[in-house]
Amino acid sequence: MEEQFKRLLEKELKEVLSLALSQRQIHQFYEYYDLLIRWNEVMNLTAITEMEQVITKHFVDSLYLVKLIPDLLEGNYSIIDIGTGAGFPGLPLKIAFPDLKITLLDSLNKRIKFLDEVIFQLGLKEIETIHGRAEDFGRDKRYRGCYDFCVSRAVANLTTLSEYCMPFVKVNGSFISYKSGKIEEELNQAKSAIKLLGGKLDDNISFELPNADGERCLVKIRKLENTSKKYPRKAGLPGKEPLYL
Repeated sequence: MEEQFKRLLEKELKEVLSLALSQRQIHQFYEYYDLLIRWNEVMNLTAITEMEQVITKHFVDSLYLVKLIPDLLEGNYSIIDIGTGAGFPGLPLKIAFPDLKITLLDSLNKRIKFLDEVIFQLGLKEIETIHGRAEDFGRDKRYRGCYDFCVSRAVANLTTLSEYCMPFVKVNGSFISYKSGKIEEELNQAKSAIKLLGGKLDDNISFELPNADGERCLVKIRKLENTSKKYPRKAGLPGKEPLYL
């Protein structure tokens, strides 16, 4: 099974991303996949479990960030992944680009335990996990305004995600949201909130993954100035009362 996994992963990385990884990195991806499937039998980590689908929809999708930020290959960047779930996109980014400094934040402790096990088994360094809510840690001076990039594949509208994520980003850094489907209306709705939070829509790229239904999109929001101390609002409010202005 491992050899089949390696062939499929190497093929998609080359064809979709023009990316070649070492055999150690490919093996780390297999270990991650194996742990994901085994842990998923006793806890809900992902509905996607078929090998080909995990490779495409979780691993390759996570790494598509390199198309938006090509110097990930050379950059010693700090990245926080908000609502990371089973580790996407933060863990694949760490495996593929080991010089990145990664923080994984999730509100469910059982998912954090899974992530800690993956990090331990793969021998990853300069990566940490946080159990908590973005609304709380976005106000913590140890994390607020400390990251070059904030990334998120969390399922929420862009206005809500921006309030969760922008406080973590340094001025001149960026928040990058992984989205699916057509997002023009969502982008228009989010523009005023993004400005209020100190940001500006900078770039976005749309793409399709092999043998996967639907369009994917990466939205890049550059932080131009510090986010007001009013944000993020207390837990629950960004989702219940988005900043539609």
